Amino acid sequence: MTAELLLGPLVRYVDETSATIWVETSEATDVTVSIGQASWLAPTFSAHGKHYALVIVDGLAPGSVSDYQVRLGGAQVWPPADSPFPPSRVATLDPAKPLRMAFGSCRTSVPHNAEGNRTHGVDAMRAYAYDMANNPDSQRHWPDLVLFLGDQVYADETSPAMQDFIEKRRGLEEPPGEELKDFVEYAHLYHLAWSDPANRWLLSTLPSAMIFDDHDVRDDWNTSLTWHEEMNAVPWWHERIVGALASYWVYQHAGNLSPDELAKDPIWQAISSYEGPGEYDATELLDSFAERVDKDPTSYRFSYARDLDQAKLIVIDSRAARVLEPDRRAMLDDNEWQWLDGQLRGDIEHLLIGTSLPVLLPPGIHDLESLNEAMAEGAWGERVGRFGEKVRQAVDLEHWAAFEKSFRQLIGAVVSVARGERGKAPGTITFLSGDVHNSYVTELDRDVPGMTSVVAQAVCSPIRNPLPVHVRALQGGVARGLARPMRALVSRMRKVPNPPYDWSITHGPWFDNNLATLEVSGDSLLLTWDSGEVVGEEYDNPKLRRVAEVRVGPRED
Repeated sequence: MTAELLLGPLVRYVDETSATIWVETSEATDVTVSIGQASWLAPTFSAHGKHYALVIVDGLAPGSVSDYQVRLGGAQVWPPADSPFPPSRVATLDPAKPLRMAFGSCRTSVPHNAEGNRTHGVDAMRAYAYDMANNPDSQRHWPDLVLFLGDQVYADETSPAMQDFIEKRRGLEEPPGEELKDFVEYAHLYHLAWSDPANRWLLSTLPSAMIFDDHDVRDDWNTSLTWHEEMNAVPWWHERIVGALASYWVYQHAGNLSPDELAKDPIWQAISSYEGPGEYDATELLDSFAERVDKDPTSYRFSYARDLDQAKLIVIDSRAARVLEPDRRAMLDDNEWQWLDGQLRGDIEHLLIGTSLPVLLPPGIHDLESLNEAMAEGAWGERVGRFGEKVRQAVDLEHWAAFEKSFRQLIGAVVSVARGERGKAPGTITFLSGDVHNSYVTELDRDVPGMTSVVAQAVCSPIRNPLPVHVRALQGGVARGLARPMRALVSRMRKVPNPPYDWSITHGPWFDNNLATLEVSGDSLLLTWDSGEVVGEEYDNPKLRRVAEVRVGPRED
């Protein structure tokens, strides 16, 4: 039987001279990636009966743009002979070219028809893909990278197609019902998320970096110790968290790593060093890894960094690395923080910090989350604490503001970089975030003593999962209306520290499905947000619509 290409190829890590390309196949085989006369081969490995390969392509020229092909066991399977899209390519980083990077979060996998668009809006990523494909002369303007900032898949809010798979496999009556149960169901969910032809082509052409958020596992994942204890008491949870973390390593995390980082990764070491017979079965290795990480987050680091010539990108795990004990609550464990603190340095033109959860919330919501944390952690007694915990879980008060010590620690380190205390200060330091189902820009007060960098935050959420219209109005009104009363309230409370610096929303919010793009322009960043539109019934030809354009950098005189 000839092996088939089930999913991918995905171009993942790319630098000036190398790239990694990920695939899922129907059975054990050798996977070959070819560029011109050169080729690179890797055997598949398996997990829970599924088959994968990550091919490391090296020896490329900086700034080169090369079409590539994929063969399974000698038979070419990519690109498809009847593909309406341009050839898939590997474009290595060019130090002389201004960095251009797309980013966003929160994307559901429902059909791209009238009904799917009615309930979930037009997929901004898919519209972006068609815009690229229909304008091949604009290749020099295509992004060098797309950063997905969480909720790449929704394990707890499944589509009819996913529910149909669950029904046929185990029935919807068996817990956890319509939610995902294990690795195999995650594998099918990723297939639904990445198999649409346009999105599949985009992922085969643009390098991608990813980090999870709560819905990749379950809503409110690790919001508090109470939540963690409640979920661990649920009979089906163990298999769910093991499947979530094991599949995350396979489908998302491995591709975040450079070839050098992969060589140091214990899972990849076992996979890549296997010499047969047959295919390496990583099932037990991945499952034990997932169990260990869930019990002891310090045993593995999901955060990572990429050097992008004019910029450095640091991507923070703000979910699995949490410390939840009430007297030690932290967004990052000590090991993770020490790594991050070492990465937060100057001597770069632009510093980009990706975190699924916004660091700079609307000020009133920030104060509300800080107040709620103090309540839930017992600042005013157990009775108020129980109420605070219920509110925390009910309305998702779990961002950096709800881990107040970590917020102050992170902002303090960033301001230190902006003051030039950790090397030459960058022109800009920008948080890139998602999660909140609206997009906006915030900026730290420029009058902070000694600070020469512009410190800002750009949020892009959702790619495809918009809030209902009435919720948008409520959220926008609450964000604006809470600012003054919450600051007045919190400023009188000794148990709720005031933020060390002030910030404000400078642009937005926008509630469209969006994919944002960032481009380096000298000492500034140009940011755009684009949404998708379908004209008439042209569901397979969505158009991009510009929602906003923002410049982040020194003020123009």
